[in-house]
Amino acid sequence: MKDPVTAITGITYDRESIEHWIFQDKNTTCPVTKQPLLIPTDHCSDLTPNHTLRRLIQSWCTQNAVDRIPTPKPPLTKCNVINLFKSLRFPNLQLKTLRKLEFLAIEHERNRKCMVEAGVNKAMASYLVNCHEKSETTGIEEALSIFNLVRSSSSDMKVLVSANDDRIIEALVWVLGLDVSNFVTVKSHAVLVLKTIIGKASSSVLERLKPGFFKRIVSVLKQGISQQGINAALQIMLDTSPWGRNKITLVESEAVFELIELELSFPERKTTELILGILFHLCSCADGREQLMRHAAGIAVVTKRLLKVSSTADDRAMLILSLVCRFSSGSYLVSQEMLKVGTFTKLCIVLQGDSPPYLKDKAKEILRAHYDVWKDSPCIEVTTL
Repeated sequence: MKDPVTAITGITYDRESIEHWIFQDKNTTCPVTKQPLLIPTDHCSDLTPNHTLRRLIQSWCTQNAVDRIPTPKPPLTKCNVINLFKSLRFPNLQLKTLRKLEFLAIEHERNRKCMVEAGVNKAMASYLVNCHEKSETTGIEEALSIFNLVRSSSSDMKVLVSANDDRIIEALVWVLGLDVSNFVTVKSHAVLVLKTIIGKASSSVLERLKPGFFKRIVSVLKQGISQQGINAALQIMLDTSPWGRNKITLVESEAVFELIELELSFPERKTTELILGILFHLCSCADGREQLMRHAAGIAVVTKRLLKVSSTADDRAMLILSLVCRFSSGSYLVSQEMLKVGTFTKLCIVLQGDSPPYLKDKAKEILRAHYDVWKDSPCIEVTTL
């Protein structure tokens, strides 16, 4: 043992080992007595330092010519964190305080839990909102990093965006538009925080998102950020696109074009699934379908992903093709494009393979609707539909 602590069950353990048992392995009972370990009201004060045993260990090290174990520093408490939050009121201490909080969050899971109990997300949200209102960029990178390191409960995140106050969303959108030196890290962190908030936001918040919100999200895809940041931006688009007004705004922001361009770069499976999910929602409106058709690779890239990525991608690709076939104006041009890029051939493969029945039904529906176009094609073996 290096830092002996006594649990509320009366058993003494080394701090690192018992904290790993509690925080990493998610156990809630004492390894020896099997009794509950955690105090519901304060997870940071469950373990009491055993100073007597620690002094005995240090004395033994000295007597046996073993490097003396240094006296461990006391664990972080909720009170310590709150005092650090108070330092954020003073401009000359802000950056130093944020870096201290970031270090503590990186250091240990126990610290992160204490920070959550102290209301770290509310404090970081308040800091970012103040930066936005004052057009001040000092400490933004650190605040966003803390936000991402410390994961709060769903209820904590919902409080940040109430029915009447979505200033944190506006602040994060502002960050996405900043021209900063370390823009990849800053904007990736901002998008990740935004994804968490949007995922917990109420429908009333999602319905009143402004056009500037979507333009900034689409611009993130153009600029290029981390893969994690790209997937977060796509998840935001997927979560917000079902609402009619949001759908139209995304189309007007040329999201369809950017999504196709991103898919042409052969991204990872998760990214492809997200892209196809967003395209499905956007193609449910006429302008979205028109943008897909206007892109030279629109139909081709959707066709190419069918049966190549995952069952989720198959579902979404088939739904996109179905929407385009059923509702697009100039159906002859659509049919010719699908014939040219091999869509009908791929649909025949769906029918002949082990695809789910509902997927085969969609393929039959499309093939029947365009039978006159593809029936004489030498590339397709006529199938009884």
